[in-house]
Amino acid sequence: MHEKSISSNKSLTTISNLLLSVFIISSLYIGREILIPLALSALLTFMLAPLVNRLQRWFGRIAAILLVVAMMFAASGAVAWVLTRQAVDLANKLPSYKQNIHTKLRSVKMPSQGPLAKLSATIEEIKQELPAGPLNGTFLGSENTPEAENDVTHVKIVNGNHRTIEIMQLVLAPLLGPLGTAALVLLLLVFMLLQRQELRNRIIRLIGQGRITSTTRAMDDAGTRVSKYLLMQIVVNATYGIAVAIGLYFIGVPNAILWGALATVLRFIPYVGPWLAATFPILLSIASSPGWMALLLTVGLFIVLELISNNVMEPWLYGSSTGVSPIALVVAALAWTWLWGPVGLVLATPLTVCLVVMGRHIPKLAFISIALSDEEALTPAEDCYQRLIRVGEHDEMELVDHYLKTNPPVALFDNVLIPVIAAATTDHRLGFLDAEQLNFVEQGLLDILDALAPDSAASASKDFRVCCIPMRALGDELAGDMLVQLLCHQGYTAITAATKMPLADLAALLGKTKADVVCISAVTPTTLIHARHLCSKLRAIFPDLTFIIDLWARSPLAPDIVTSLRESGADETVTTMADAIERVAAYAHQVQSIAPIPGGQP
Repeated sequence: MHEKSISSNKSLTTISNLLLSVFIISSLYIGREILIPLALSALLTFMLAPLVNRLQRWFGRIAAILLVVAMMFAASGAVAWVLTRQAVDLANKLPSYKQNIHTKLRSVKMPSQGPLAKLSATIEEIKQELPAGPLNGTFLGSENTPEAENDVTHVKIVNGNHRTIEIMQLVLAPLLGPLGTAALVLLLLVFMLLQRQELRNRIIRLIGQGRITSTTRAMDDAGTRVSKYLLMQIVVNATYGIAVAIGLYFIGVPNAILWGALATVLRFIPYVGPWLAATFPILLSIASSPGWMALLLTVGLFIVLELISNNVMEPWLYGSSTGVSPIALVVAALAWTWLWGPVGLVLATPLTVCLVVMGRHIPKLAFISIALSDEEALTPAEDCYQRLIRVGEHDEMELVDHYLKTNPPVALFDNVLIPVIAAATTDHRLGFLDAEQLNFVEQGLLDILDALAPDSAASASKDFRVCCIPMRALGDELAGDMLVQLLCHQGYTAITAATKMPLADLAALLGKTKADVVCISAVTPTTLIHARHLCSKLRAIFPDLTFIIDLWARSPLAPDIVTSLRESGADETVTTMADAIERVAAYAHQVQSIAPIPGGQP
């Protein structure tokens, strides 16, 4: 019944997550006409809010908002004016580049044989047609051929006012939609800046629903990440655009300011933006220069700038990441572009960051954070467990070696290997892991312990003996072996008894080894009652021995549990390897005045 209940709960959770995902995607697509202006205005609010906060100290809130919006308009107008002049200048220069294009086409040599033969023949035909083509001007020549005489264009004379209206319709109609959206975004921006705190409070009440603390943390986290990302993105992109403009100016590519500004804007588009920005200067370098050096220098400029930006500027300025994995950013860019078009492509990263942060703090949206965040999908213990149950892989030592580069062996045992033992034993009891698979996992753990064991046994430097007694399962014995390995590394004499030894044999072993401390090893889900029973039996036989019950992979024990274990004869109860080593060191110091090793670090 318990298994069926767990399976039913998991199935309901999966269906709920799927339906919620469908609802969110459908809402984003259906409501895009309303949501796009809201998203743009919210994005601008994130960008301008820090500046408004600074200015309102001197000018007041309303004056600061109006001043910031006016500054934004002035800057946008100045940039638009400069770029318009650059575009007009480029349009006037383009006809003068025809000869350079002719020269480069004639210099292209293609092989006449092989798979490129058809392409070579096509290029040769184009070369033959160039002298008589429209680019040489003969298409507009003065010769009146019969074909030209018959090709007469009839001109219809219309009223001038009617023609003006038609031109205005053709020019203004495509602009009305974007202008309306821009006006709506501006209006929303002003109101969002004015009512930031009020909007924040309402969102907390709407989303929080009794979880005000977690919702507030989520909004602060999202605001901090998005604001920092946008600010750093602006700095990186502006620096990149200035470097592009300066480099293209010295290379000799016309209208370098235009291409620098275009590179700044297009770099907001993840991954493909910089290379879209590079396409236009590269094509213009081919047309504007008679040789090929300008082309090579332009391509080299963009490659060098991308390497510097990606490997130096962004890590230095961003510091911490946006919290989204690189593959998730690519998928998110495709998804947002499909939902909202080009605007979605620009907003992909900020919106995805917000979704990931919401998934971290809102339980029902946790699946979003798991799918998109850059956090490790599995904990080291979960990763080790899934590696161990995969037949034929045997790559768990790679994980262990990587973990030991930054952590001591005691942390490996406490945080990775013992949780693996507990998970495998629990899954076996629930029927998710059969006996053969459990043996496979336990053999993998034995191999790891053998690999971690020193090549030669270290001589004991402390005259203090410890005997670890496992409770019932092989997992209990494995945990005891881990503790013994750590104790031997610190100079103690330590051994592990075999699993399921009869009480008489255990008593004989303790008498033979003259142990000073007995550690009873029990890994969850081994029950406490067995540990209490064994400890009381051994305490009756050896009343002067020190008994430590090691309840591995358990949360801190409740006071009543500790009390019951002490009543059964235990002197100490611990839940981690580090605590066990610390207790052993303390008892050794009491008996023989041996200084304890703090923290139990081997």
